[in-house]
Amino acid sequence: MTIDLDTKISYLKSFHKLIYQEGWNFTKSGPDEKDRQLLIEFDTVISAFLQLRPGHQEIIADITRRMGAGMARYATAGINVETIAEYNEYCHIVAGLVGLGLSDLFSSCGYVSAMLASRNDLSNSMGLFLQKTNIIVDYLEDLRDKRFFWPKEIRHRYCQNLGDLIRPENKNRALQCLNDMLFNAMAHIEDVLEYLSMVKSPSCFKFCALPQVMVIATLSLLCGNYKAFTHEHIKIRRGEAIWLMKESNNIDTVAAIFRMYIRRIKNKITPSDPSSQTLALPVAK
Repeated sequence: MTIDLDTKISYLKSFHKLIYQEGWNFTKSGPDEKDRQLLIEFDTVISAFLQLRPGHQEIIADITRRMGAGMARYATAGINVETIAEYNEYCHIVAGLVGLGLSDLFSSCGYVSAMLASRNDLSNSMGLFLQKTNIIVDYLEDLRDKRFFWPKEIRHRYCQNLGDLIRPENKNRALQCLNDMLFNAMAHIEDVLEYLSMVKSPSCFKFCALPQVMVIATLSLLCGNYKAFTHEHIKIRRGEAIWLMKESNNIDTVAAIFRMYIRRIKNKITPSDPSSQTLALPVAK
């Protein structure tokens, strides 16, 4: 992080106001910061935002306010998530709120019903399923940057410190911890499919479904895969991603895709895996 903590917290808490300031941008990010170019050209984003309907602006600003306030609580040099409840809260702040905001936008445009937009539990799960998978994929990068998102409540079943999982002598325990994290993410699958089943607009359905099928495919790739501890940013093959894009057109095909990958995950799990019983619920459903 190249921005001092006090400055970062100040911007997080006020960002929902900055998006109304024409011409605002930020040029003080370090050269290696991922979002540097976006912030330099953020005046372009603001110009597009200000062209939206006032009601849409209000939805985006409200989610931005809530997300900024939440992220300010986690804007520390070292993040160490303790409990599963805290893990869920963090994922809600950075991803679940996006799901809530998108549902409100979809509803205001007539793409989904007001009833679906009111189901915050389903919208939240749409975001958590994505974010939890990203956290698993980013294990090595986050470990290097001293961000410990894998909750201690899970990882302490297998190791004292999160960094212990990359030691070769801990390979079996590392894979068991990995699978436990996977199954925690998979607990959101039922909500994801229920949400998608209620989206009737074809274009909106595709927009919502594609990230979700990419995630279940990624979880299948990660399950029992020790490369999660030796390689950064594991991704599914490009051809597989293209196939998923072509097939994810309606709830029937998406449900079939989920079933296929869940079966693959089930076939990788041995009965001796401590979390094998956790997998039984999504498989049965």
